Amino acid sequence: MRSNRRPQEVAALPQRPARPQRSANIPAGHPESRQPPLTHSPPPPRSAAAPFRRRRHVCCAARLRTKSRETWREGGGQRAGMAAAGAWLRSGVKQLKRNVPAYLAASWRASPCVYRSFKSEPVPSVTTDGLVCAPLQTFTEEETMLKDMVKRFAQERVAPLVQKMDENSQMEDSVIKGLFEQGLMSIELGEEYGGTGASFFSVILAVEELAKVDPTVALMCELQNTLTNRLFTTYGTEEQKRTYLPRVSKDTIGSFCLSEAGSGSDAFSLKTRAEKKGDYYIINGSKMWISLAEHAGVFFVMANTDPASGYKGITCFIVDRDTEGLHVGKKEDKLGIRASSTCPVTFENVKVPETNILGQVGQGYKYAIGMLNGGRIGIAAQMLGLAQGCFDHAVPYAKERVQFGKPVFDFQAMQHQIAQVATQLEAARLLTYNAARLAETGRPFIKEASMAKYYAAEVATITTSKCIEWMGGVGFTKNYPIEKYYRDCKIGTIYEGTSNIQLSTIAKSLAQEY
Repeated sequence: MRSNRRPQEVAALPQRPARPQRSANIPAGHPESRQPPLTHSPPPPRSAAAPFRRRRHVCCAARLRTKSRETWREGGGQRAGMAAAGAWLRSGVKQLKRNVPAYLAASWRASPCVYRSFKSEPVPSVTTDGLVCAPLQTFTEEETMLKDMVKRFAQERVAPLVQKMDENSQMEDSVIKGLFEQGLMSIELGEEYGGTGASFFSVILAVEELAKVDPTVALMCELQNTLTNRLFTTYGTEEQKRTYLPRVSKDTIGSFCLSEAGSGSDAFSLKTRAEKKGDYYIINGSKMWISLAEHAGVFFVMANTDPASGYKGITCFIVDRDTEGLHVGKKEDKLGIRASSTCPVTFENVKVPETNILGQVGQGYKYAIGMLNGGRIGIAAQMLGLAQGCFDHAVPYAKERVQFGKPVFDFQAMQHQIAQVATQLEAARLLTYNAARLAETGRPFIKEASMAKYYAAEVATITTSKCIEWMGGVGFTKNYPIEKYYRDCKIGTIYEGTSNIQLSTIAKSLAQEY
């Protein structure tokens, strides 16, 4: 029911001068129908921040303009004018929906509904580079240089070996060596440990660029940076950092051992046990689907030290590959990312010193959750790069392939499909970059990471399928890389949390927000 209540009149706001009436014989739009300008003083010069302020609602702008200019002439200044505007708005006008990108707001989690007065206007934040409210795709000079370097490395040293590595299900040693030489296995590590000393966002850019050429190589880079290195830097003791960080930045690959045959998505129901014996723990159990196990030199093993406490007994142990009783099984023969090893790992009375506990006893489940949340952004970047690489192969082909006397790209049905996929790719990119920037600045990012991972994996599935259709028969053959992208992308909906797990995480966050 519409309310009969009317907003209070604001006496301080004079009416605008009446405009002369247009003659009824002069049609609208005729040059002579243009009304003469109003004779009032011009507004003051706009400040440097003016371009970043939101436009006032047109309904109230006409009523406020005259009063605000009067206030300027009287010396009251900008604040007094806006105070009058705020009083009029608060008198009964309905709230106006915020219509501004999140990064322009003082807080990225700004209220969705505000009164538009200068008190509610966000002040644009200025970065150290002098950028005001920079878009997500505005990179620092360091990020741009790293992105270009990774692109060259991928094209020159990875691309010629992609088909061979896929057919042999084996990562070439030269590629692994190149990743270490270029500093791509220690992007965030400090220079004191032999690392590059770059940002988390740089990791995401590197993974994306590598995945455009080979998602398998991108996975090795992603896991090393988002899991291995971060576990050491976040939870490791100073002694553990001095021992392992120089190694993982130089030539040692890490492997994260969490999943088991009976605990996949329900990871914390794991059965691997660690029994304390003096200053040591004895680990017994087996792990499944362990990525990079074939090449790993150090393993992070999740084992339960107190089964009676359930998941709160899970502890993370650092286990070197040459430890007696640790056995890496036969590689799985997979559909996609074939050059990346995925193996079972068993532990038979593996003796680990107490000093090799990562963090605290019984806190392993927290460490796993924390690392996997960040790792999901890395997987989103992998899926994004994979989809973009596939798209970059298919679209030029569609522009060159001629059917019915013209390029396939020129058919409107094709153009619409390509435009839809391009839009979805851009949306996935923005979700991924946003989650990465949030994580980098220490803001909450769990929901955004799950959104990015879920959506990027779905977009990769759609993109690769469409690209095969656009290319027709040749897209279905191994002579073109499209079919490999199609096979590689499926893992994105499975590892580091299935798509359903991501949706559950998003829903849980929404339930807490509302």
